[in-house]
Amino acid sequence: MAIKVYKPTSNARRQMSVSDFRDITTKTPEKALIFIKKKTSGRNATGRITVRHRGGEHKRYCRIIDFKRDKFDIPARVATIEYDPSRNARIGLLFYKDGEKRYTILPVGVGIGETLVSSKGQVEYKPGNATTLENIPIGSLVYNVELVPGHGGKIARSAGTKVKLMAVEGRYAQLKMPSGEFRMIPKEALATIGEVNNPEFMHIKIGKAGRKRHMGFRPTVRGKAMNPVDHPHGGGEGAQPIGLKRPKTPWGRIAIGGKTRNPKKPSSRLILKRRNQK
Repeated sequence: MAIKVYKPTSNARRQMSVSDFRDITTKTPEKALIFIKKKTSGRNATGRITVRHRGGEHKRYCRIIDFKRDKFDIPARVATIEYDPSRNARIGLLFYKDGEKRYTILPVGVGIGETLVSSKGQVEYKPGNATTLENIPIGSLVYNVELVPGHGGKIARSAGTKVKLMAVEGRYAQLKMPSGEFRMIPKEALATIGEVNNPEFMHIKIGKAGRKRHMGFRPTVRGKAMNPVDHPHGGGEGAQPIGLKRPKTPWGRIAIGGKTRNPKKPSSRLILKRRNQK
């Protein structure tokens, strides 16, 4: 998966880049596994904006992804590699031996025609196979990791991400997250061997505002450009510093560096080392 860089035919094109999509094998998704994403423009059920700077995105079909991988011990063949507008990783359409079709996130190195399997027991050690953490060799890279057994993968699903299995002791497996956090997860949780494909995605440059609008993002106004009634950074004559010890959100909370996790969360005891600790 390479990146295509445009020639600077205009200021908008200068340094713009996109995926070349040479790995995509079909443009037509499986009809039974898609649905139209409803647009909310950042509004809740009462019509109030709860997420700012959203709206106006291109119409898109969402693919139904199998994050649970709960068809155990049934081989599946990778039939197609497809683009998913809802994520930055490539997905694959799996044809199971019993006739069912499902989408899954593919790892690096898996192509058309390969056979993947999911099991709660031992599986062949190859990218794309899924099993419980206790059956995966120590030091392996995994993705699509469950936090709670049976609830489906929640960790490491975006392009190029991976989790390292550090140890399995007692009831838990110790994992090193992409953020550097060390965390314990029940060893019965499922994980998929390998790392998510399309790691070059992080180098793509949007290039112009119009492309961001197609993604559903509206313009953002700086707090310093507002009035004092609208933002903690607002007010002053001309260009003024924010005048605070640290940047704030429009609602007065710490914008950068503030802790947002509830320390009373029961799962805090499972975190061995926070990501912001040296």
